[in-house]
Amino acid sequence: MSNNTTYRSHTCGELRLADKGKEVTLCGWVQRSRDLGGLTFIDLRDRYGITQLTFNMDTNPDLCGEARKLGREYVVQAVGTVIERSSKNSKIPTGDIEIDVKSLKVLNESKNPPFTIEDQSDGGDDLRMRYRYLDIRRNPVRQNLQLRHRMAMLVRNYLSNLDFLEIETPMLIRSTPEGARDFVVPSRMNPGEFYALPQSPQQYKQLLMIAGMDRYFQIVRCFRDEDLRADRQPEFTQIDCEMSFATQEDVLSTFEGMARHLFREVKGIETGDFPRMTWHDAMRLYGSDKPDTRFGMAFVEITDMAQGHNFGVFDNAQLVVGFNATGCAGYTRKQLDELTDFVKRPQVGAAGLVYIKYNADGTLKSSIDKFFTPDDLKAIADRFEAKPGDLMLVLCGPAMRTRTQLSALRLEMGSRLGLRNPDVFSPLWVVDFPLLEWDDETQRYYAMHHPFTSPKPDDRHLIADRDKWGDIRADAYDMVINGVEVGGGSIRIFDRTLQKEMFTMLGFSDDDAYRQFGFLMDAFTYGAPPHAGIAFGFDRLCSLFGGADSIRDFIAFPKNNSGRDVMSGSPAPISQQQLDELAISVRNDAKN
Repeated sequence: MSNNTTYRSHTCGELRLADKGKEVTLCGWVQRSRDLGGLTFIDLRDRYGITQLTFNMDTNPDLCGEARKLGREYVVQAVGTVIERSSKNSKIPTGDIEIDVKSLKVLNESKNPPFTIEDQSDGGDDLRMRYRYLDIRRNPVRQNLQLRHRMAMLVRNYLSNLDFLEIETPMLIRSTPEGARDFVVPSRMNPGEFYALPQSPQQYKQLLMIAGMDRYFQIVRCFRDEDLRADRQPEFTQIDCEMSFATQEDVLSTFEGMARHLFREVKGIETGDFPRMTWHDAMRLYGSDKPDTRFGMAFVEITDMAQGHNFGVFDNAQLVVGFNATGCAGYTRKQLDELTDFVKRPQVGAAGLVYIKYNADGTLKSSIDKFFTPDDLKAIADRFEAKPGDLMLVLCGPAMRTRTQLSALRLEMGSRLGLRNPDVFSPLWVVDFPLLEWDDETQRYYAMHHPFTSPKPDDRHLIADRDKWGDIRADAYDMVINGVEVGGGSIRIFDRTLQKEMFTMLGFSDDDAYRQFGFLMDAFTYGAPPHAGIAFGFDRLCSLFGGADSIRDFIAFPKNNSGRDVMSGSPAPISQQQLDELAISVRNDAKN
């Protein structure tokens, strides 16, 4: 193509030795330059790769002089001939060729960037977030965003081929008090009234099932005003799905198929069928409703064996439980002290740690020797199925809290032993969650998933007995991969009477329930079909497939831990005129 009809004829990543002799036009950013006296080399970069440009002082000194003036990140256009490199670079796809440049045009100059645009940058997180548009030029971030795009397209095609329709739902909805805090949006045309940004399209996708759409999905932006961490952002993306006339088996089969499709296409892995585990078994064996099953160390309860030996810590505990760390009997006192310090951290909250070493010579040594005989310790070791060389780690206390603390220790041991390889994937379904969970602070029940989750039919009779509400199981399911909940869903309530009973259990008066959810309850009276659904955290899914702990590098413009966009400076105050138009009064201390 001639240069007067297009900026470029090729990208910086596509030319090969087969293109030798072609006249080409490339555009991109100056990655680096090397002045070797008679020759100057420029690495020209775009999204597709890097191509080396060559300038010869002997044949074209003026052009070579221009090249030497180029700074990092200058945007340039180069016209030249593809030639074979005398010193090839096997590390890049274009490493067999270079461009013998005939003309050069600076399209835009650049200030010296505040950090190096390299795979391993010298910029810290805050600096790179402030200049995120430069950070995205780096290969790791660009590749993450390309992975995100590819996964989105795979999901869309997979679901579309199964007759799912992608339908957009509103971004401005009614605020509801259940779940996380809403982001609220004032209405100028309705002073004193507010929209909320959706935490999920839950009610609207149920309405789409009532509307007869049968199979819906949406890759949708959602918003939650909650405390942040590595796998949370105030705005995030869900793969949101709903199916009519669907059983739990239908949902699990369909979306296990989607996950297996992603593993096959993105990672080249055949996962096989996902195992299923009840919530009670997950908590009993791993102390977590999202267990990391890449490694063992399942919990073993020894309360009956541990009590009655005049060791008050055990005798007064509701639960004594531990796990067997295979091959770790050689841990030193220093290493055991480090583990004790770990469980005592405020984030874990245990009072201490008991260990039992099964030494290689068959003897047993523990931190509770004076309370337990060798035969006692051997009996405990047998229950753990321990062998010489193993280390048993034990915690005790209130049952649920102790399991949670031991779960943290198990994950720490898994990391220390190198058992949490990001290139190994262990997916499973966790099913049969409790419908409700009790909150001591507010002295009421909350929905473990959301208020529209159906109880299991076999447990519906328990609704009549308030003392049994905690025993009601939900028709709910989560997909867990490597200790990360990547998706969750449920069979939905589609009957007005049952939905009213659910709101009653959650402490809603009839008037409050109708005021907030009346439009959905009314819709149930117009032939609502049985329906079910699931939503996947798309950002989490991308980071998992990309082998990263944080979702930030898979979001083009993420917020920091304070929910701020340090690049644009949001959130930020608005003008008094805007506040007046919205009929909002702001305290002086809130402005400052």
